[in-house]
Amino acid sequence: MFKKFDPKESVSGQTQAKSSVQRAIRTKLAEQYPKIEPYLDDLIPKKSPLVIVKCQDRIQVLTVNGRPLFFNHFDGPWMPVLRILHQYPFIMPALQVDRGAIKFILSSAHIMCPGLTSAGAWMPADSEGLPAESPVAIFAEGKQLPLAIGWLKMSTSDIRKINKNIGVENMHHLGDGLWKTTELH
Repeated sequence: MFKKFDPKESVSGQTQAKSSVQRAIRTKLAEQYPKIEPYLDDLIPKKSPLVIVKCQDRIQVLTVNGRPLFFNHFDGPWMPVLRILHQYPFIMPALQVDRGAIKFILSSAHIMCPGLTSAGAWMPADSEGLPAESPVAIFAEGKQLPLAIGWLKMSTSDIRKINKNIGVENMHHLGDGLWKTTELH
């Protein structure tokens, strides 16, 4: 999604969020990621202006003082930028891929079901399974921090049963255009 993202070309506009919109976004983030609620004041200070940067392909990026924090696509759920996820890796549900999938993920490929069900991979048990259409952090076997953020195309129990096709759509990964963007103005 952000493979060819370039702030000079991809940004189409930006608006400062009104305080009511800022409160609504904070509430939505707290509902979506309950574990981040104690840290929301650090991430989005109430006195700092929250700017919504609109990009091509209906992507929005939330920034505070020019620093990208969260993004969404087609008014979907807000997802943290990988730099934020590296600071707070516990805020999102996680999946782990085997070592063989790392090079493909870093080249913007979607995550296939066999990469999530092989020996080095990990998914939550079916009792704690994740539904389709939910954002997840993608960790790699033997690595401490996530290497991508994705969108589940099917539930984790379906990934186990079917074990074919795309399991997770790769939204943002290490080395893509958003990762290389440290400030958006």
